[in-house]
Amino acid sequence: MTTQLLLVKIEDVQDVWPKARPLIEKALAYDYLGSMTSTDALRLILNGRQQLWIGVDTDIFLSILTEIVHYPKNKVLRIIAFSTVTGHDMDIWYHHLNILEEFALTCECTALEAWARKGLAEKLKWEHKYAVISKPIKPRQQRKRRRRPKKHE
Repeated sequence: MTTQLLLVKIEDVQDVWPKARPLIEKALAYDYLGSMTSTDALRLILNGRQQLWIGVDTDIFLSILTEIVHYPKNKVLRIIAFSTVTGHDMDIWYHHLNILEEFALTCECTALEAWARKGLAEKLKWEHKYAVISKPIKPRQQRKRRRRPKKHE
């Protein structure tokens, strides 16, 4: 079975979105903070701020969401969401990562980085530079100021 990884052109996104969206949603479900929904992703893709990639054999089996991140000294291609229909099949898609690398080089990026769960990070065998950790915070309730009654003289 021959598979391909394709960058979806903005004008074609609406055509593939019904099949790509469930895969993107599956990947975004691991973000416990709920930082982004598939609707947010679609808007960012259509505005050209993120890219949608699909893995295709006879049908779409893989969806990847990427964005180019501008740091002060360089740019990187960040993989935000990555999901297959089965949740496995690394042997089917792994060899396509070079296509993402070529795209990143075309965009003058110096690296790929990924938001990945620990298991995928170990399988990819990429260099572990740091871990992103987070702590949800809530705004403090402001105390209502009590006014002192005015003294009448």
